[in-house]
Amino acid sequence: MGRLTVLALRAVIVALLAGSLGVQAVMVPLLAGDLEGLDAEYAYLRTPLLLVVVLVVLAAQTVLVCVWRLVTMARRGTVFSHAAFRYVHIVIGAFVAAALLVFALGALLAPGEAVAPGIVLLVGGAALAVLGIALIVLVLRMLLAQAVARDVEASRMRAELAEVI
Repeated sequence: MGRLTVLALRAVIVALLAGSLGVQAVMVPLLAGDLEGLDAEYAYLRTPLLLVVVLVVLAAQTVLVCVWRLVTMARRGTVFSHAAFRYVHIVIGAFVAAALLVFALGALLAPGEAVAPGIVLLVGGAALAVLGIALIVLVLRMLLAQAVARDVEASRMRAELAEVI
């Protein structure tokens, strides 16, 4: 992996982490203040909405930190090892959790007249998209498993060849 690529990716990750911290520090309190003005019949949505927002941002931060670690492993040439699976599993879990949270948000908004049905449908589509990303990462995990197995096999064959020579 090239040095410029690693630096660019790390710059993007730092920007996204800073933005997510800004959302947690500034936007969530502002959203909480805005939700204070909800009608009494929708007041029950305030806490679950805030919780979903905070947990989705936390899931995104988890993914960013794991990608940072995987990029570090790739830069060092150690990404094709069993240690990388830990980070890949965490990424898959974070995406699945985020998908479930977005689906829960849609379920919270669905009953009554709190939001238009089209918005609920869009939220459901977003949950499906996030779940699709989790499935893509799962496929990439399978490719990583194949690469690790081949790397182990190549190391074994090199050792055997060294014994013969």
